[in-house]
Amino acid sequence: MPDLAKVDYVARIDRAIDYIVQNLTEPLDLEQIAGIAHFSPFHFHRVFKALVGETLAAFVKRVRLQRAIQLMSHRPDSTLTEIALACGFGSSSDFSRSFKQHYGLPPRAFDVAAFRDANRDALTPGRARLPAGENPDGFVVSFRDFPTRYVAYIRVRDSYTPGSVQACAQRLREWAERRGYAQGQWLGYMWDDPEVVAMAKCRYDIGVQVPQRIHPDGEVGCVELSPMRVVQVQVRGGVELELRAIDWIYKTWLPSSGYVPDDQPLFEAFHGLPFAHGDEYFELDAQFPVIAGATPL
Repeated sequence: MPDLAKVDYVARIDRAIDYIVQNLTEPLDLEQIAGIAHFSPFHFHRVFKALVGETLAAFVKRVRLQRAIQLMSHRPDSTLTEIALACGFGSSSDFSRSFKQHYGLPPRAFDVAAFRDANRDALTPGRARLPAGENPDGFVVSFRDFPTRYVAYIRVRDSYTPGSVQACAQRLREWAERRGYAQGQWLGYMWDDPEVVAMAKCRYDIGVQVPQRIHPDGEVGCVELSPMRVVQVQVRGGVELELRAIDWIYKTWLPSSGYVPDDQPLFEAFHGLPFAHGDEYFELDAQFPVIAGATPL
């Protein structure tokens, strides 16, 4: 039986994190974020650090720097000032100073490709990556445009522990069935890029689309997804096939597409209920949010 008090605290901190991630370009201060989580600033500071493992200021700076690396990777023509402002830093000098403090090098001297490759090798040791230009699986892209959507979710903090995502999916399924939501679109998505963020800090949500915004209910939160265009590839197979699909989108399709990644997670849109075929075989669409890339930012 879960500790209901802890579940409530976690849900309230999740609300604060959702707001931070979706508003990184805005000023984010302690009193404002504490109010979103319905804590006093004093107690919020203590609870946030206890549950997240770092202070609010450290978390905000880290997430902004991680987004900067993603932009440096996928929008190489952008200036440091454009990247700084797109990630919520006040100036390019503030961004460069924070970047060097965190990564040991200024952004102009940082090898983004080598950093991502090293992290991916640690994430999937021994896995051969799909070379650019190759498509042995015959992947085909299609586009979908989505309006504003609401997703009820459970956040999985130990998503790389075997069985943890499936356990959360089962709890959310039981919750959704009691409320008539189980036939909605089921989604899995990770707010953090595991090639940039340490696995222990990656946040994966298992969710189901609901017709309107709902109030948080225990460990079940609700997030609003803004309108987006996605490019999607159908996956019918195991994790290796899904990883090859992502490789192909990033390395082959994206560079010549005229698009760049949007600041949204990559979605797993399940065909039917999540893990309906177990955890070795999936039927889903890998959905990659994109925007036109004619201008850098």
